[in-house]
Amino acid sequence: MTIEDDRAAALADAQSKAAALFARIEQSLIRPGISESQLTREIAELGLREFGIERNWHKRLVRAGANTISVYDDDPPELTLGEDDMVFVDLGPIFEAWEADFGRTYVLGNDPAKLRLRDDVATAFAAGKRYFQQHPQITGSELFRYLQSLATQAGWAFGGSIAAHLVGEYPHKSLPENLSLGYADANHHQPMRGLDSLGRQRHWILEIHFVDRQRQIGAFYEELLTVG
Repeated sequence: MTIEDDRAAALADAQSKAAALFARIEQSLIRPGISESQLTREIAELGLREFGIERNWHKRLVRAGANTISVYDDDPPELTLGEDDMVFVDLGPIFEAWEADFGRTYVLGNDPAKLRLRDDVATAFAAGKRYFQQHPQITGSELFRYLQSLATQAGWAFGGSIAAHLVGEYPHKSLPENLSLGYADANHHQPMRGLDSLGRQRHWILEIHFVDRQRQIGAFYEELLTVG
């Protein structure tokens, strides 16, 4: 195996562990009556106890109800999960110096619109990954526009300000390069594939955030774009 094969395998392993963490979160923590902050604390405790997670490379994000339309940098008032509610979780756990970034949406109850929205972001993730694979010279802005079109086709709005971001060995943000190129957004007109400032392959996380602002509901889905 090459060094690049080893890097890809390490990122895939970190993601596999993150997926296992999320399975435990869904199984034991997601429930009505818990506040966003309490769920965040319980996630941290579970991660440390069962997975040895001591650090996260970005803040733990738990958004419920109307807060699911908010983006990462927003700071909306805290909400408590209701009986018929939506919640998404976005975590960046570090496993043996490798970053994972994983996001999933959960629906409490049987509201058809909420269930469809949850399922649509997963479908869009698969479509976005295929599109990336089929276009070797794709730029960040091209991917961003494509995901916006998927949201429109499904009857939603694209809620995020970016479509993807870099990930790697912790801390990837310390790389001596133009960090504006680390986000696939409307202004990223360079090819996403290529080498970073240390001569290594760039690896990306794809993130899908669809929202319905009238109903004030949103769904989020993210994981590796360039591995797997």
